[in-house]
Amino acid sequence: MEEIIERLSAAGIRLVREVELPRHVVFERGGFAALVERTADGFGNIGGAGRLLPTGFGVLVWRGEQACFRTKAEETPATPEQVADLRGFAADLEAALGAER
Repeated sequence: MEEIIERLSAAGIRLVREVELPRHVVFERGGFAALVERTADGFGNIGGAGRLLPTGFGVLVWRGEQACFRTKAEETPATPEQVADLRGFAADLEAALGAER
């Protein structure tokens, strides 16, 4: 588990302790977040990453050529940089947790 924490820290990813869920934890970096399943051995499946917005968790959706972050309340256009950052966060989270799953 210590190795996981070191890999997460090296990638700039933090555990969001303010959100307590019985079967999941939330990891965040730069306004992007993902739910990760808690298991007896540590961590399990990683949920889809999204953007933390004032109206909630925004999942990435495409409207033709335009990427957007969609919450229950709104849809906000995503820049190409935000899409790249989201994908980078998801890949780094997978790499940090992957060796233990």
